[in-house]
Amino acid sequence: MPLLEVRDLVVEFPTRRGVLRALDHVSFAIEAGEVLGVVGESGAGKSLTGAAIIGLLDPPGRIAGGEIRLQGERIDKLPPEKLRRIRGRRIGTIFQDPLTTLNPLYTVGRQLVETIQTHLGLSDAAARKRAIAWLEEVGIPGASQRIDAYPHAFSGGMRQRVVIALALCAEPMLVIADEPTTALDVSVQAQIISLLKRLTRDHGTAVMLVTHDMGVIAETSDRVAVMYAGRVAEIGPVAAVIGTPAHPYTEGLMGSIPSLEQRVARLRQIDGAMPRLDAIPAGCAFNPRCPRVFDRCRSERPELMAAGTTQAACWLHAGVATNV
Repeated sequence: MPLLEVRDLVVEFPTRRGVLRALDHVSFAIEAGEVLGVVGESGAGKSLTGAAIIGLLDPPGRIAGGEIRLQGERIDKLPPEKLRRIRGRRIGTIFQDPLTTLNPLYTVGRQLVETIQTHLGLSDAAARKRAIAWLEEVGIPGASQRIDAYPHAFSGGMRQRVVIALALCAEPMLVIADEPTTALDVSVQAQIISLLKRLTRDHGTAVMLVTHDMGVIAETSDRVAVMYAGRVAEIGPVAAVIGTPAHPYTEGLMGSIPSLEQRVARLRQIDGAMPRLDAIPAGCAFNPRCPRVFDRCRSERPELMAAGTTQAACWLHAGVATNV
């Protein structure tokens, strides 16, 4: 049984002009100890998927269909109080900007200790000792002194380390990491990626890593899900998706990344833009931008289907693409 299973997840936003569907039957699973990268352009639905899993959809957003199961237990229908107990204890979260996670009025130690006591019920002394151990674990130098410092006294990279400690201190089985390295410079990004990999390996934690950076995905993930317009366009082992992409959108993403091996005069680009939620075309949502589009793409929406070692939502793999 997968640790996390998302089946046909639908998220909608009611508006005065009608209901906008932001996630359209998204399905995937994450095994214990696995890192699943979720990648795509802005507006693809990556962060929204993570927010739906942890029950933090901004109103009026709502889960309108499908189900989310953690260790076989359905969590998308739980009352807010029960879900709050799962959040932090069984599911940890790491957000893009540490300053939105950390309370500037409390020391980092107080925030860690409160989290540990809320979920593990330790005494003050035991919780503080554990908080110091976690700060050391994530590489904060002089942790026993820095524990009483406020968030503003830490650099961006060190704040993100504190946020990782906060997400992992109750030893959750799953961590949702939403763009955890985007706000950091490249050298600090590499340190945070290395830290996440080591911590997940040492503690057997599963990670859903949301990012738009294929370099981060290639470095950290076991499998990758490529999202487009609220759906999963392709999912499979990271080496296969990066090396031999099966969906034209994935191919375009890979072609837009500079290579160190060969010089090119121009990088490839994907013409056009992601469709607005109120203007998603019929058939495959990518068809207006796809260089390999044919008639069926414009009328029928493809589901994920076998495409070599990955699965792709593309009619090219249905054995009927003879009129490309």
